[in-house]
Amino acid sequence: MGLNCGIVGLPNVGKSTLFKAVTAAPAEAANYPFCTIEPNVGIVNVTDDRLDKITHFIKPQKTIPTIVEFVDIAGLVKGASKGEGLGNQFLGHIRQVNAIVHVVRCFDDENVVHVHGKIDPVDDITTINYELALADLEIVEKKLLAIPKVLKGQNKDQQKHAKIQQPILERLKDHLEKGERGFSLGLEEDDLAAIADLNLITLKPVLYLCNVDEDAVNEGNEYTKLVFDHVEAEGSQAVIICGKLEAEISLLETEEEKKEFLEAVGIEKSGLQTLTKIAYDLLGLRTYFTAGEKEVRAWTFSAGSKAPQAAGVIHTDFERGFIKAEVYHCDDLFSLGSEQKVKEAGKLRIEGKEYVVKDGDIVHFRFNV
Repeated sequence: MGLNCGIVGLPNVGKSTLFKAVTAAPAEAANYPFCTIEPNVGIVNVTDDRLDKITHFIKPQKTIPTIVEFVDIAGLVKGASKGEGLGNQFLGHIRQVNAIVHVVRCFDDENVVHVHGKIDPVDDITTINYELALADLEIVEKKLLAIPKVLKGQNKDQQKHAKIQQPILERLKDHLEKGERGFSLGLEEDDLAAIADLNLITLKPVLYLCNVDEDAVNEGNEYTKLVFDHVEAEGSQAVIICGKLEAEISLLETEEEKKEFLEAVGIEKSGLQTLTKIAYDLLGLRTYFTAGEKEVRAWTFSAGSKAPQAAGVIHTDFERGFIKAEVYHCDDLFSLGSEQKVKEAGKLRIEGKEYVVKDGDIVHFRFNV
């Protein structure tokens, strides 16, 4: 399991610049709409101080962090859901991600044109959300039109599923027709599971990213205040980032240089670190570790997972043949100084199938296939 985010927004808000900065991948950045013709995909290692601390005590041959996948998608415009600009082909790419990072322009720069001719971040947000709602509305309407045929068919399982889906889709249709995100409808988990096969864009969690200039990176500005007020009312989250600074950070070769740069500009963490942390929380993701002489590795799992399901993140055989899990928390390693001392202190436990894995656990799975 990994974190997969699609970066969306209007043209010229800084999506591709941000993508290049956080992934060091060769996305083209230019001062005109649609410079990104195909979705660029970048894989980024997730910085986790705990992983570094574990390697200090375990001394592995190699260290493997968990990853985030970023997909940079071409700028959307009004009418994208009807084929304007680059249209539906890019909306299709958004359906494949499990979270959306919506980049909003919150800076003035007369050298970078705005597709609407003025800086209005709330209007930009409304434009993108409306197009995504219309794109989902088309999917919902097609599904509703197909349901009567399914109900007249012979397949009892399909009939049962269609009867469950129909009232949910009708509620969604009314909501999407108003240009509202499906996420804001507050569907129950069972309802979401019933329509999961539609992979609706507006049901995905959204993190709004305010792209600012260097002067606003710490305190924000009038534009970011408008965004934060808007997304709070929507029930979403926003974060401030400076694409230009992130681009400069990405050019530095060592972690020490990056740390010194952040200190010099008065930033505690890079935008990527902040973005990743919030995105993990949005999706209810956590991290456990496996640790030994060969490797120390971080693994991403869903909060609330029991030991067999967490083991399945490594390999399906681990889940299928799960026997037990040897578990202790990384904090015990940090405080006691070695795995042997963790054992002597009685902190290492043998857990069964009902154990709920915790963020920061160090686990060794026993399995038999």
